[in-house]
Amino acid sequence: MRIKRVLIDFFSLVSLCMWTASCTLPTATQKHPSQKPLAQVETGRYLVKAGDCVSCHTLKGGKPFAGGVALNTPFGVIYSPNITPDKTTGIGKWSGDDFYNAMHLGKDNKGKHLYPIFPYPWFTKVSRSDSNAIKAYLDTLTPVHQQNKPNKLKWPLTWRISVAAWNLLYFTPGNFKPDPKHSLQWNRGAYLVKGFGHCGECHTPKNMLGATRKGNKRFTGGAVGNYWFAPSLSDNLRLGIGNWSVPEIVRYLKTGSNDKSDLAGPMTEVVMNSTRYLSNPDLNAIAVYLKNMPQKQLVTVTKTSKPDLTTLHRGHSLYMFNCAGCHMDNGAGVPHFFPPLRGSSAVQTKDPETVIHVVLMGASLPPPMSTPAGIAMPSFAQKLNNRQITDVVNYIRNAWGNRAPLVRTETVSAIRKSLK
Repeated sequence: MRIKRVLIDFFSLVSLCMWTASCTLPTATQKHPSQKPLAQVETGRYLVKAGDCVSCHTLKGGKPFAGGVALNTPFGVIYSPNITPDKTTGIGKWSGDDFYNAMHLGKDNKGKHLYPIFPYPWFTKVSRSDSNAIKAYLDTLTPVHQQNKPNKLKWPLTWRISVAAWNLLYFTPGNFKPDPKHSLQWNRGAYLVKGFGHCGECHTPKNMLGATRKGNKRFTGGAVGNYWFAPSLSDNLRLGIGNWSVPEIVRYLKTGSNDKSDLAGPMTEVVMNSTRYLSNPDLNAIAVYLKNMPQKQLVTVTKTSKPDLTTLHRGHSLYMFNCAGCHMDNGAGVPHFFPPLRGSSAVQTKDPETVIHVVLMGASLPPPMSTPAGIAMPSFAQKLNNRQITDVVNYIRNAWGNRAPLVRTETVSAIRKSLK
């Protein structure tokens, strides 16, 4: 009887252990091989926003990160690739090493050179751990089976070996190295600006072969896309952000507006898809770095004569009738509603394309960043002809102490045609 009781207790204990084991939640060491640690995935999700990956890899109306976006260059059209984890058309078969080589060296999983429209000259500074986090996040996306479109490039750029020659001339791979002479905050800002943010890709002039200029040309402004100009990020008081405070830079990157400027053109996508999602510490770090870049930039302006009195008079009349109601007689604007034109670096840039674009197309902050009243600048394309737009733009670029090269009517005409 005693033996029987012992056997019953023994089998009961075994059954209890087996039941308990079957009900135990999986631990981190028991996860499925395809699963990634949650913290790593969330880091990757954040860094994908910091890099504004969605803007280039998501076609309007298409599936997220499935590629197909036409990226116009002076050498032809390059279509962004599918970076979802689809195994045949995406990067589902890419290893962590493959992905890091793309970010760090500009090569795909087969060792073929990527075109530098993919900003690997900037992403090369990204650490291996951050690269792994991005790949971990991308692996969690829904795979999209979408073939990559063939590029439309001029010969001999259709040969990928041409990129190898370009790299020899203009590309230096290497992770970001903190500067011990600066604070952790400054170094974090430098890492984001020179790495993930690839800010210099737009805000630095390029040479004839599409490489960003170095030295004292860094962050002094550059042409972007079809008739847009990204202004200087230098400390120049008139053409850069020398008169912007750290809080004003943070506010602009978070909301698209501050007391110095409002969003327009390609920067709208940057704020909408990227910087507004960044943490306040990271935004402050970016602002601190921009205000304390190691090499102060000297931005020069081509010496040109001011508009003649007749041109200024025509421009002044047009401004008072069409613009002064919002931007005020003295060009000071209205804080939180209408940006100032007086002293604006965007207005006084060497290249006037952005100002002309805004006058032709109008401008507004997209939801959820728009003003409570939904106030927006209207388009004047139908109201003003090319000569009138030339006159009013020349006026605002040379009134109230502003100074900028004269705009030609032919430039306005070319931009108007490009909009069609």
